Amino acid sequence: MSAVTIIFTVLQVLSGLAVTAIVLMQSGKSAGLSGAISGGAETFMSKGKAKTWDAKLAKATKWFALAFVILTLVLNLLKNF
Repeated sequence: MSAVTIIFTVLQVLSGLAVTAIVLMQSGKSAGLSGAISGGAETFMSKGKAKTWDAKLAKATKWFALAFVILTLVLNLLKNF
């Protein structure tokens, strides 16, 4: 294996781990539903904070997933040479 292949492989593993960690940190789609059923009260500020945090995590998921896909394609092309 060449040094370039090793570097891209390490980057791919790190991006895969980042995607996994970010997805696990996101709140589920049904998280808001359980609070509504149980009668839990949320303030306006806590709702906005949660949405911005989830929005940042969703954006990071998209970027790391894109990096993972691109690195996979690059490694596949390097394998053919």
